[in-house]
Amino acid sequence: MDLVSVSHGFGQVSFHVVFCPKYRYKILSGEVKSVCERVFREVARKYGFVIHEVQVMSDHVHLFVGFHPNVCISRVVQLFKGVSARMLFQAFPHLRRIFRRGHLWSRGKFYRSVGNVTADTIKHYIAHSQGDWSRVLRCAKEVQPPQQTSLNRWLA
Repeated sequence: MDLVSVSHGFGQVSFHVVFCPKYRYKILSGEVKSVCERVFREVARKYGFVIHEVQVMSDHVHLFVGFHPNVCISRVVQLFKGVSARMLFQAFPHLRRIFRRGHLWSRGKFYRSVGNVTADTIKHYIAHSQGDWSRVLRCAKEVQPPQQTSLNRWLA
């Protein structure tokens, strides 16, 4: 997971995503599991995503995926869930009897941005990199909100 340079930016966009089949049915095993993993990799290749890790469990999926900063996480999840549902229904018609309304995946999802550093590391960097911000924040809390003043006071 390296930092990527894009126009007017430099960084990394990686997310841990978890979603599950509707009603948490344990259908993702055997051949369905292998086809599901293959479809996820095809989606990633087609749309320029990078799958750092994928784990298909019997009743849920873990994806660790990186993508371009101009793509939002909801679109990434939509593509993985939508394409995989269509392909799994085509490959395994018996799934249509289990999911009669045509919805393989549940509506919900879990996602969390992931990087090479922890939240504590970032807090420490921000607090100690440019000076004593904790002192500045303490002083800001002690200052009373300003009263309305005239423009002449600032021009003098």
